[in-house]
Amino acid sequence: MAHILVAEDEQDIRELIKFTLGYAGHTVTAAANGAEAVDLVEEAMPDLIMMDVRMPKMTGYEACRQMKSMDSVKHIPVVFLSAKGQNEEVQTGIDAGAMAYILKPFAPSDLLRRVDEILTQIGVGEADD
Repeated sequence: MAHILVAEDEQDIRELIKFTLGYAGHTVTAAANGAEAVDLVEEAMPDLIMMDVRMPKMTGYEACRQMKSMDSVKHIPVVFLSAKGQNEEVQTGIDAGAMAYILKPFAPSDLLRRVDEILTQIGVGEADD
């Protein structure tokens, strides 16, 4: 299974994502904001980064741009989590370096399905075990 870094400022949502992904067998490193995610990413070296867009200290967009400028982690795919799904919002995320967007709210089963699709797309998953 994959190692996923999750940055989400809402503790309840962060815990739900962590539980859902952990229950499915993934290893999860959690961060409470974008700055914390940037601080953790090189040590964690996750297979996938999932970040909320709107967070205190550093937005998901800012954190993504910063990570994409770091040679050691710029190859790690980033997926944004957001309640805002307007085309311009999604385009801003893609421009910042994200490969996908998952809209909130989501059911845990939908989250797992999307994460599995993304991991398959990037070549991470069961075959790596």
